Amino acid sequence: MAGLRIARACIKLERMRCVSYVRRMLNIVSILVGLLSLVIVIPSQIPLLGIGNWLALPLLAVGIVIGQLSSKNTGRNLNLVILAIAVIRLMLGGGVL
Repeated sequence: MAGLRIARACIKLERMRCVSYVRRMLNIVSILVGLLSLVIVIPSQIPLLGIGNWLALPLLAVGIVIGQLSSKNTGRNLNLVILAIAVIRLMLGGGVL
């Protein structure tokens, strides 16, 4: 009986470690999505290339959702800052340029 309890406790502990690992990996994925979006947003700051901001917005939304699911805030915050830059640039260009 004691061996069964120990085995259940080990399985529960292993499950918790797996969830913790996945949540940390989600933060890394969110950071990578943010960096990919940053690569799109930086050239879009040049006049007449603002369409790139429209392409980056869905990526940023996905990065924010993934960052929200992770255990840390780094990825989410990175995506929020890049989103703010892209949205401000779109507002200044009237949403087109």
